[in-house]
Order: sequence, then C-alpha cells, then structure tokens
Amino acid sequence: MSEERYYADEVPETHQPWVAAADRYQHLEYRRVGASGLLLPPISLGLWWNFGDDRPFQTQREILRHAFDRGITHFDLANNYGPPYGSAEENFGRMMRTDFKPYRHELVLSSKAGWDMYPGPYGKLGSRKHVLNSLDESLQRMSVDHVDIFYSHRADPGTPVAETIGALDTAVRQGKALYAGISSYSPERTAEAVAIARDLGTPLVIHQPSYSMLNRWVEDGGGAGPRAADKSLLTVLGEHGLGSIGFSPLAQGLLTSKYLGDEPADRVGRGSFTDDAVTPENRERLRGLAEIAEERGQSLAQLAISW
Repeated sequence: MSEERYYADEVPETHQPWVAAADRYQHLEYRRVGASGLLLPPISLGLWWNFGDDRPFQTQREILRHAFDRGITHFDLANNYGPPYGSAEENFGRMMRTDFKPYRHELVLSSKAGWDMYPGPYGKLGSRKHVLNSLDESLQRMSVDHVDIFYSHRADPGTPVAETIGALDTAVRQGKALYAGISSYSPERTAEAVAIARDLGTPLVIHQPSYSMLNRWVEDGGGAGPRAADKSLLTVLGEHGLGSIGFSPLAQGLLTSKYLGDEPADRVGRGSFTDDAVTPENRERLRGLAEIAEERGQSLAQLAISW
C-alpha cells in the first residue's frame, strides 16, 4: 500500500455500541441466488467508489449503517476498491470492528480478485498465486475470517480457466469463502467456468456483470446455436442455474440528473468513464428517459434502479 495513505478522520468515541434498527427486515423481500440457497436483497451496496481515503470516513460509516437499517445485508467489495487500492476494504474493516461485528452472521460480504492491485507479475489477473494471495489480504483488511462470496473479477486470457476456478474451489474448501462467483465473463467463458467448477464440486452460484438501461450487453446473442458463444449471457446463466447481480445500474452516474444539461461533466476524467459516454446523443437519450421518469413521479436514478 502507498505510504501516503491517510484516514480523513477518526472513528468517534462512543459510550454505547451502535445498535441496528429493530425493523430492518420489514422493508425488503429477499431473492434467491440462482439455484442456490443464498438469499440477497434486491439492492446491494457496492463500495467501488466513494469508500476510499478520498472521502470522509464518518460519511461512509453513516451510509453503511443506514443501508443495513433498511435491510440491505449485502456489501460488495474487491481488493482494489478505493482509492487508493485496498482502502475500501480497510475502511470497511474499521466499521466491521466498531459497528458490524455483532451482525456478521446477518451480512453477506463479497470480495474479488483479478483487476490491478499492485505492481509486478503477481498483482493482477487470474493465476492461482494472485487469486489466493489476494483473498488472504482482503480478509485481513476487512477484519473477517471469511467472505460469503469470492469472485474472479475478470477472465484472464493468459491463464487456464481451470486454474482460476480451481483457486476459487480451494478458497471455499479452506473455509475462506462460502460461495464462488465470476464477474464480467463472456457467455462462452462462463459456460466453461461453470463446467469446471461443477466437476470440482464447488459450483459457481453467481455472475456479476455490468448492466443498466444504457449497457445491455448481457442480453446480446440469443441465437439458436448450441454453443455458448451463440447465446446471451442471461441465457447461459439461466441454463446453468446461476444468479446474476448487475453492477453500475446507474451507468456510473450517467443515469442521474447530473448530465441532463449541456454543461461539462466534472466527473469525466476521474477514471469512471470516458468523454465518449457523455456525447450530445447520449445526453438527448438521458433527457428522454428523464421525461419518462417525471411522468412516473420518479427521478432518473429511481427509474434506472426500478428498471
């Protein structure tokens, strides 16, 4: 980790531990993950942005507390969430120790390995060395002895799928993860990974793709051919009993009121998306969607989540 890491503020001292809302399970209906026995809320809280050291810790803490009070039991992380890399897991670990430790059995925590984490040949992608080392480091940062779901964050064309999925199988057998999943795998790679995992005895239960009204790649395909490459990702997941949990349902902020005008978008250039996404054509699409949302008595963001 960088030596320049810092915490924005200290955890306030309190005489009484935080107590979650007694009615937290009266707000949402929980959904089964594919053919597994695991239940998840219809909305989860991802810590990709805004939970690193560039945001006030106390604000992060209040967001997670409020989410749990409203029945959101699933917090989704990855080794490199921040910025800087690892800081989202470390900040969550502080909250785990101060707030959520009594509720660990009520939480579904996930982490991932695959995207860039640290320099050198072992700091990313899908080798057994990186995947298992990453999980050990994530558990330390998060102050837990296991995660509920551990993902391969992306397919690695330079590593056999069997090696990556074998590492997930090892993580489950070691008790460091309860379930295994994959993220952003193509339909063909997904089918291959599912078959390998089933043979190993640790079936994959979930796939996490990007999905929004502006990004519907999971629906592409749908051909009549028998090969996975001929089918959409949603079709492949349905055939194999995998659940799906979409990330970036707001298209990383595009599906909000922030981009309805003609003024420059101040978030562009921060690494969340490129100028290509904030085009006049896309702004016009957003305005049309905003009109539909207004007719429904919703904000554009609420419409996007409802969809």
